[in-house]
Amino acid sequence: MKKLFCGLCGLLLCHTASATEPDTAALYQHQLPRLHSSELLDMSQFAGQPLLVVNTASHCGFTGQFEGLEALYQQYKDQGLKVVGFPSNDFKQEAKSEAEAAEMCFVNYGVTFDMAAPVSVKGDQAHPIFKEITRQSGKQPRWNFYKFVIDRSGRVTEVFSSITGPENKRLQAAIEKVL
Repeated sequence: MKKLFCGLCGLLLCHTASATEPDTAALYQHQLPRLHSSELLDMSQFAGQPLLVVNTASHCGFTGQFEGLEALYQQYKDQGLKVVGFPSNDFKQEAKSEAEAAEMCFVNYGVTFDMAAPVSVKGDQAHPIFKEITRQSGKQPRWNFYKFVIDRSGRVTEVFSSITGPENKRLQAAIEKVL
């Protein structure tokens, strides 16, 4: 009986560990339109790179975080950090047009990191990238400007809510850990 119990526990532990293994195809095998562009954003370029994924919005109390996210990107890009913003209207605060969203981040905040065209980031309609992030972390964005730190193997290592700004030391430490 003891052997059976130990065997079942071992199987359970193996299953639990495999449930959190990254599905790199779900993260990286996508080509999305870039924000207000005819070009595609090929997510496969980020495989093997430390990555910060952020769901964004143009008309949110946290929209000013674009400035801090750009500063983070500039601070860590030479060490390999990639940042990708995903505009979303899931919380009803995204611009009505991609042109307006692009102006907000590229012109008003000087964003140079990659920005995808708007996608859904939560629920059944979520883009597969966000479904995988949610599966791994157990957390889906509850508002705009959630930040997901992803290591070189495609594993979500940390999740930060909207209220955690880009200048936060815990966020910076999480980024430094995956560089």
